[in-house]
Amino acid sequence: MSLVELIARADERGLAASGLACLDRCVALLGGDDEILRPLWASLADGSDAEEWTVRLAEARVKLDTGEPDEPEPSGASGAFAEGEAALLARRMLAAAPATRSAAGVREWADACSVAALRIHRLLDLSPDGASSVESRREGRTEGMSPLVAAELRRQITVLELLAGHGSGGLRQVIAVSTEGRRVLRAVVSRRARGRA
Repeated sequence: MSLVELIARADERGLAASGLACLDRCVALLGGDDEILRPLWASLADGSDAEEWTVRLAEARVKLDTGEPDEPEPSGASGAFAEGEAALLARRMLAAAPATRSAAGVREWADACSVAALRIHRLLDLSPDGASSVESRREGRTEGMSPLVAAELRRQITVLELLAGHGSGGLRQVIAVSTEGRRVLRAVVSRRARGRA
């Protein structure tokens, strides 16, 4: 089943967790530590009401200072531009998170986060990706996919499959998948920074 189909079938909790997992993997681009989104994960795991999500989301936004950044300058080094664009996409993911955790709101957000996370990984991957857009990847066309994008696509699919199969019981595994992805992206960013030094 394609990623697009999995998102279409997911319930509210699955969609919220899918969007949060995409954001969690990219939080290093916002200068956040590994625990900064933990309260939002807890609100999904313990069955807290929507108000708890609202409060914890507001706290995360304050900690990460999600003011809209300037567009990165294309005239700079290509690596720095790619990282600036990736950080902008991550910041927009957090800014777009719905304050009210409704089914319609989280569906739109999860879909947007899926696209943004794949674009971020494509920007930061040194290997070329054969597709003109990430949309074809989400629809299941995976030939010529770059390694970093392929890994992110697998993680997004795994997250939705775990939640569909295990419900809230799959959240622990989802967090583990997201943690692994965050470490990978942090290492990629660090390696790119060393390459420019």
